Amino acid sequence: MRIFVNFIKMKTEYLQYISIDPSIRFGKPCIKGTRIAISDILQWMASGMSKEEILTDFPSLKEEHIRAALFFAAHREEVIKVVA
Repeated sequence: MRIFVNFIKMKTEYLQYISIDPSIRFGKPCIKGTRIAISDILQWMASGMSKEEILTDFPSLKEEHIRAALFFAAHREEVIKVVA
């Protein structure tokens, strides 16, 4: 039950950290107030950067921004459908 409650809470909160603006990074989803795209964060993590390293290298980011990026990617994956 706790996981479900956290899921619902994050689903409603992650949008406050993410914006999509055609004039910023060609409309890629970004962390609000930055030009850091969600895909940047995911690529850094995929390349082996730890959350702590990302936060050190990009002081404008907070831990909740990284969680929002991960949630955004997971949610997007959930709603994409392949048509055969």
